[in-house]
Amino acid sequence: MIGGRLVAVTGASGFLGAHIITSLSAAGARIRILLHRQPPHPLWRDMPVEIMTGNLMDAAGCGRLVAGADAVIHAAGLIKARSNKAFSKVNGRGTAILAQAVRDVGPACRFVLVSSLAAREPSLSAYAASKREGEQAAREIFAATPEQLAILRPPAIYGPWDRETLPFFKAGSSKVAPLFGAGHAAIMHVQDAANAITQVALNDTCFGCYALAGPDLAAFSPRELAEAVALAVGGNPILLPMPAAVLRAAGSISGWTARLSGRTVIFTAGKARELLHPDWTVSRNEVLPFSIFQPSVNLQEGLRRTVAWYRNADWLS
Repeated sequence: MIGGRLVAVTGASGFLGAHIITSLSAAGARIRILLHRQPPHPLWRDMPVEIMTGNLMDAAGCGRLVAGADAVIHAAGLIKARSNKAFSKVNGRGTAILAQAVRDVGPACRFVLVSSLAAREPSLSAYAASKREGEQAAREIFAATPEQLAILRPPAIYGPWDRETLPFFKAGSSKVAPLFGAGHAAIMHVQDAANAITQVALNDTCFGCYALAGPDLAAFSPRELAEAVALAVGGNPILLPMPAAVLRAAGSISGWTARLSGRTVIFTAGKARELLHPDWTVSRNEVLPFSIFQPSVNLQEGLRRTVAWYRNADWLS
């Protein structure tokens, strides 16, 4: 790993982005952050980072962000939105604007795009389609210099500071916990995900598209995950499988009511289709070479750390 490099980061106020900042800092990188209106994240607000105000739709601002940087980590993006158009604007067009800024202003700069495993199946949801759209835009922009581009596809990520997976931990200590989805899925602790992204950003030899996964490429069924979460929180709920038709209907109703109320929710018809997809596993030929990164936090340890943090933060009783 090469310390002292300047790495520009988008999405630093988000769950994964905040952990990327702490990982970069531990690696000795100099850090420049693009923020829109969000306040500094508690994880890194006391760290020596350079903060630039702007957003992904501002080409000139993106140019200033990447100027002089050795690498850019694009971790910003929407995981929930009010419309398909909003997903496409941020995850697709926003990625294209930033990638073009890197191509124009920093021809020696590496561009690390944090995508999603969902991009493998773009027909499932607007989110998945927008992540694939962003990938394709970056590939086209760096077609002449593919060594500048690394695309990383994390699976489901959990860990401290995450509010999206918190309901699953709360369900683990309830009397009845629903089981969502089917098949098997990879899952990854946020520390491993952030460290993997950092390693790629600071490694000149790593380019192309890779999936991320936990140790030993472990994948779990909904029941296995629910049982592991229940064990971590000390619960013993009755696990109630949700029929696919019920899950689809619930996703549609959730999406409709959110649009009517002007809210954004992560659980929609598209998310239901993602949950029902039978294969979110990761194969050996998809992941980063072991010489660059090896995950170390297994599910049991990751859940233990997460539950301890939730309780210490008073997010989980």
